[in-house]
Amino acid sequence: MLKQSLQQKLLQKLSPLQIQVIKLLEIPAAHLEQRIKKELEENPVLELEHDNQDQERDEPEVREKVSDKDELSIDEYIRDEDIPAYKLQARNFSKDDKHEDIPFSNGTTFHEQLISQLGLRMLSDREHTIAEYIIGNIDEDGYLRREINEIIDDLAFSQNLELDDQEALKMLELVQDFDPPGVAARDLQECLLLQMKRKDRSFPDIENAYQILLNHFEEFTRKHYDKITKRLHIEEDELKDALSEILKLNPKPGSSYSNPMTKTIQHIIPDFILELEDDELQLTLNNRNIPELRISSTYANMLEDYSSNKKNRTPDKKDAVLFVKQKLDSAKWFIDAIKQRQNTLMLVMEAILDYQHDYFMEGDETNLRPMILKDIAEVTNLDISTISRVSNSKYIQTHFGIFPLKYFFSEGMQTDSGEEVSTREIKKILEECIGNEDKRKPLTDDRLAEILNDKSYNIARRTVAKYREQLNIPVARLRKEL
Repeated sequence: MLKQSLQQKLLQKLSPLQIQVIKLLEIPAAHLEQRIKKELEENPVLELEHDNQDQERDEPEVREKVSDKDELSIDEYIRDEDIPAYKLQARNFSKDDKHEDIPFSNGTTFHEQLISQLGLRMLSDREHTIAEYIIGNIDEDGYLRREINEIIDDLAFSQNLELDDQEALKMLELVQDFDPPGVAARDLQECLLLQMKRKDRSFPDIENAYQILLNHFEEFTRKHYDKITKRLHIEEDELKDALSEILKLNPKPGSSYSNPMTKTIQHIIPDFILELEDDELQLTLNNRNIPELRISSTYANMLEDYSSNKKNRTPDKKDAVLFVKQKLDSAKWFIDAIKQRQNTLMLVMEAILDYQHDYFMEGDETNLRPMILKDIAEVTNLDISTISRVSNSKYIQTHFGIFPLKYFFSEGMQTDSGEEVSTREIKKILEECIGNEDKRKPLTDDRLAEILNDKSYNIARRTVAKYREQLNIPVARLRKEL
């Protein structure tokens, strides 16, 4: 049964410009150049602003206005004042500066190294196929993450090879004999044992290390050293020597053997540059390598010709002009969105700078005030989601290091005296306590909570455990050393 009804709804609709600004706010400086290049490729109306100051940049004036009845009025599209302009040149760089990327040559990959070793063995075509398939399932760390029965099934379906567990394990042992030692292991214990087997076990410390890995691996990972010494009937000094041999082993043999040329290196490009000059903080946007944009005069001329030649207005030309007007809108939105992006970034960063002024002057972490997104949103009169987009994946270069913007945000708590302090300050004290502890008797979470309470930081043991985990510090038992 069909039913008609009249409903009134309140909806929020974002304009194309607002959508552009939101998307550009999330992009860090490292990716903004690529985003601008992508827009240049997709929109022919956009072009780069050249450094040649003698080049004619003024758009032509309209010689004849279109009648009011013409739906393709183009006055607003070719007037200079309607085309937003922006400057992305940083003040601390010269236009003569030239940025060049240094090309890297491709080296041999980890898997290619293993395949080359396979070619040195006398194998039948069948054995070569099985071993090569096993190598193909080894990850970049050097581990074989798939079960043997799964590899057997894959070979049966993809290569039409039927083999049993014994033959598959035989070829696995062959691959495990390759360099680096420990490759093709199925877990950490097997990886360390494969490396230990290549050592001379006639030495007592190496033999003890082998026995620990073979028969007492769980006690070793849990650092139950008393149980190991009793079961192996060895002294503490002998255990220490054996553990020293184990610590020399590589838990990720593949990563150390990979060619450094093939590794992906992440370069941090700061979005802001902060300098301290005469006890004054100078903040600038890092816009090096960011090209300047302008509206192409070629397409403005195209619209002018259409405006002045009424006789030649064919349907094809009308479609072309509609396309150009669409691209002009898109180009102006994009340029204005970048301008708004720059203004918003500076507005938010200046608010953070004022809020954490004492910290930025000296770089002392204990001077960091408790600060959340809401604090900066209230200062800038921006939405919390906007502050979150600005602080995400953005970095600032200071006179004492490069930091992500999220680093400056932290929750706060009150001391016994009523003073509000940042949780980052508490974490720093926690790190110092753990760093100065007796490793033979590490501090438990309960003891750390007592120490912090003595320093007027009234926090519970579970809070200490949460901060310790956030700092990637293991529990006391796993920090124990001989």
